[in-house]
Amino acid sequence: MRPRRTLVVAAALALATAGAVATLTTPSHAASAGCAVTYTVTNQWPGGFGANVAVTNLGDPLATWRLEFDFPVAGQTVTQLWNGVATQAGRHVTVTNAGWNGPLGTNATVTPGFNGAWTTTNPAPTAFSLNGVPCDGGTPTPGPSPSTSPTATPTVSPTASPSPGPTTGPAPGHVDNAFAGATGYVNPDWRAKALAEPGGDRIANTSTGIWLDRIAAIAGTPSAMGLRAHLEAALTQDAANGTAPLTIEFVIYNLPNRDCSALASNGELLIGQDGLRRYQTEYIDPIAAIMAEPRYRNLRIVTVVEIDSLPNLITNTNVPACAEAQSTGAYVQGVRYALNKLHAISNVYTYVDAAHHGWLGWDSNFGPAANLFASTVAGTTAGFASVDGFITNTANYSALTEPHFSITTTVNGTSVRQSHWVDWNYYVDEGTYATAFRAKLVSLGFAPTLGMLIDTSRNGWGGAARPTGPSTSTVVDTFVNDSRVDRRIHAGNWCNQSGAGLGERPRANPAPGVDAYVWIKPPGESDGSSTAIPNDEGKGFDRMCDPTYTGNERNGHSMSGALPNSPLAGAWFSAQFQQLMANAYPALP
Repeated sequence: MRPRRTLVVAAALALATAGAVATLTTPSHAASAGCAVTYTVTNQWPGGFGANVAVTNLGDPLATWRLEFDFPVAGQTVTQLWNGVATQAGRHVTVTNAGWNGPLGTNATVTPGFNGAWTTTNPAPTAFSLNGVPCDGGTPTPGPSPSTSPTATPTVSPTASPSPGPTTGPAPGHVDNAFAGATGYVNPDWRAKALAEPGGDRIANTSTGIWLDRIAAIAGTPSAMGLRAHLEAALTQDAANGTAPLTIEFVIYNLPNRDCSALASNGELLIGQDGLRRYQTEYIDPIAAIMAEPRYRNLRIVTVVEIDSLPNLITNTNVPACAEAQSTGAYVQGVRYALNKLHAISNVYTYVDAAHHGWLGWDSNFGPAANLFASTVAGTTAGFASVDGFITNTANYSALTEPHFSITTTVNGTSVRQSHWVDWNYYVDEGTYATAFRAKLVSLGFAPTLGMLIDTSRNGWGGAARPTGPSTSTVVDTFVNDSRVDRRIHAGNWCNQSGAGLGERPRANPAPGVDAYVWIKPPGESDGSSTAIPNDEGKGFDRMCDPTYTGNERNGHSMSGALPNSPLAGAWFSAQFQQLMANAYPALP
């Protein structure tokens, strides 16, 4: 006999504001089948809305599941759904499990989320069924079908959050390495795009970063899930994951004057237009509030804080937007504010961006950058404890390891540092740079447990162009160019690079001091457009994304090496995705 349970299901009423939840309570029955549902409108706008449907199986374990419900009025439709597969006939909606979340154990919850459209009004569905069993809290009984089940008087909480999730027992402690022993969250949006590509099924279940690159990304857009939707999907994946914890990665990326030296990824906020206050109150505060909800406390939430921000204050203050970020202190203040808010949440892990060896590897940049990072973090409420680690090579292409030469290699008595490619840098790859930068940071006061992440999503450089051994040339430039696996024209090139390939697959503890290799930049998402494209996302046109561009002082006036016909930053770029798979190293099966 199962204990009596409370059924929670949405009542039929128009939900005009985001976050509205309707609940209905009816008696439960003892049996081997039954379910409970919470239907939540998370966001609404003229003609559209977002919703989550939390479905708890109260009966025996299910191998696969099928959720059915009817929209109350004509004109309500599902336009995009995640954590399942949706079909609709008239007002009747059927959602079946995705390939990875079919099993649904007793008391387990699955949370399909979707974006929808409406024409006249947007009332909530009133009845649901799971595998043909009405969600009445217990035994299926003779009577009306799911679309005509009787309803009870609803109790409405206009501003409530979704119903409590799996939060029984004490919250897990903050561990040293969030990736150790954990599985990675698979973004349903990215997975669907990968599966739509020939051969994409080989990597579609890989964990990738989620970029919260503007205020609208928090709630979600018609084409992308929002923060809460991802966290709800993560709960579902975690529930199907056995005892292993689940790690989900978010990029916090919206400082005013963002990415001040690269137009392709400029953002929506400007320092001169109250950008810092808006960043704090309209961007960081809502993110922290959602992540702090008790419902998500069992997830390991990794945040990558402000790509390319602090490094720009070291090398690019000749650019007016960077000079303004430095003189006003906006970057430092913004990063500190983000760290203060995020570190206060026990299951959130913070990693600050530390550029890459081809940016900060020179001694004139290396020490000053480490000092800036140390002074910035020391000024937070928790000081050095507010940071779990740093990340290198985010959304970049620098090789993890150059196997055929090192910084100490000489060619006919000449150091490779004197080659045009290395250009007096002290590092030739990301592995050695990350290790050395970590040691420098620890020497400045960071904890000895400080961890590094390296983004390996696009730095494999495999394929036919990959050298199989060191060159036999006695000319240093020829030796380096023929030996290096990084096949870019210049180490400063960064946009949609021709010839690039997938790198090491994400995994924890791959090297001493390195918490994980990660895919923070989802393969297939463009770095920027090859021509100017009007948009409302604040993203400009950077000539470094134009394959005909002959370069600037930051890339030695070299060709850009960018792929042609690329879309806006963050948009899907099929040609890039196919190239990355073809040139993967290690190679794909």
